Amino acid sequence: MSVEGKIVMVTGSTGGIGKETARQLAALGASVILVGRDKCRADAAVADLRHTSGNDDVTAITADMSRLRDVRRLAQEASGRAGGVVDVLINNAGATRSHREVTEDGIETAFAVNVVAPFCLTHWLMPALTASRQARVINITGGIPRGQIDLNNLQGEKSYVGLSFYNQTKLAQMAMSYRFAQELAATPVTLNVAYPGHAYTSMNKNLTVGTYPPLARPIVPLLRLAMPVVYGHRALLRATRSSVYLASSPEERRTNGAYFNSKAKPTPWPDVVLDGTTRNTIWELCEMQRDRPTTA
Repeated sequence: MSVEGKIVMVTGSTGGIGKETARQLAALGASVILVGRDKCRADAAVADLRHTSGNDDVTAITADMSRLRDVRRLAQEASGRAGGVVDVLINNAGATRSHREVTEDGIETAFAVNVVAPFCLTHWLMPALTASRQARVINITGGIPRGQIDLNNLQGEKSYVGLSFYNQTKLAQMAMSYRFAQELAATPVTLNVAYPGHAYTSMNKNLTVGTYPPLARPIVPLLRLAMPVVYGHRALLRATRSSVYLASSPEERRTNGAYFNSKAKPTPWPDVVLDGTTRNTIWELCEMQRDRPTTA
């Protein structure tokens, strides 16, 4: 489908990969809703994207994706603002922490943002997505897309190293997405996962030494010097390739339950995602968070 005139919402889009994704979709004529935590950054991003894309139909909603009450409000406000229709939802917001933190909902923060928030937002937006009759949900993974998911340490209860745990949450997000796509098979809504590759964003700029695995910590100063060069603006633009393609390509209008690499090509799912016990455990945990009353 062409995104011209379509309602597209991108979470985590006041900076980094999300903002560049939103910029490209706005340039293609989409009506874009940005989502970010900070109103000043959101307002600045709206002004920037309107100017650089030539599209004035760019707005923003502020929401903290680590808070289920904000995620629920975001779904309600987006549905109302978009006239009850959302054509494309890109769950891009991500979080990592140097040490274990728990949200007001009792969920580990990175797991809350990277797994529970896209699950709940997609569920709570389902009436607006279904109203589109050809809606697309794109979940953005990240980190290193391989490894294991420790079901006994799913929220970092036993051990916690920031970036290693971030990778686990992104694998958990993929497992949740695989199951979600199966649930959507008989609906007009599709769900796919996009891997953006690496880029130098505000999230990794702000990583403390303690966020890295112990063996990598001695070379963190060198990494901080190299990353802006290796993963600078060109890498940021490349990192939008798969999500923009999945949002706008007519060829993928019926594609559901697929995993696309950073070159916008279908690629096999990591083995751990194909494990039914892992998928079901994560799904049930997300359902439990979705169905519990949110704080006032």
